[in-house]
Amino acid sequence: MTTSSPLDEVNKPSRNLPYRPCVGIVLFNRDSHVWVGQRIPKPGDRLNNAWQMPQGGIDDAETPIEAAFRELREETGVESAEFISEAPEWLTYDLPEHLLGVSWGGKYRGQKQKWYAFRFLGDDQEIDLNQHEEPEFSAWRWVPLDKVPEMIVPFKKPVYEELVRVFADCQGAN
Repeated sequence: MTTSSPLDEVNKPSRNLPYRPCVGIVLFNRDSHVWVGQRIPKPGDRLNNAWQMPQGGIDDAETPIEAAFRELREETGVESAEFISEAPEWLTYDLPEHLLGVSWGGKYRGQKQKWYAFRFLGDDQEIDLNQHEEPEFSAWRWVPLDKVPEMIVPFKKPVYEELVRVFADCQGAN
């Protein structure tokens, strides 16, 4: 019989990997609901019906806010948006063991994300999930911010719960 200790978790090779620098976008509409997209499953995904808000990596020589506007445009087609607020801290999550070595070529243990809130100024016809050569989402909808953590894959849920707290005041900012 083998036993594990708290050091086993710390000493896992994956814990020595860096976090992937990334941005995330909380996009509010005029009704103070937020945009979520249903992810297209990738190899290694075990969860169907996974939803998330737009997010993605930061390119070289790109600031996080520039990356946020770019990712929003690439993943949703939205260009009619204005900045509302920025999360005060970077948020992190670790990938579950079955995705280590699969996601991002096995180079990262998870993501370190800078989150931004934007207000959508356009209408729903502007949303186009096929803006990028590899679409991220197959469907989308507007939902109340406090309902989003219920829709998220379990390993990202703490980040989304923090987003509800951080951006709660943005819901009425028109």
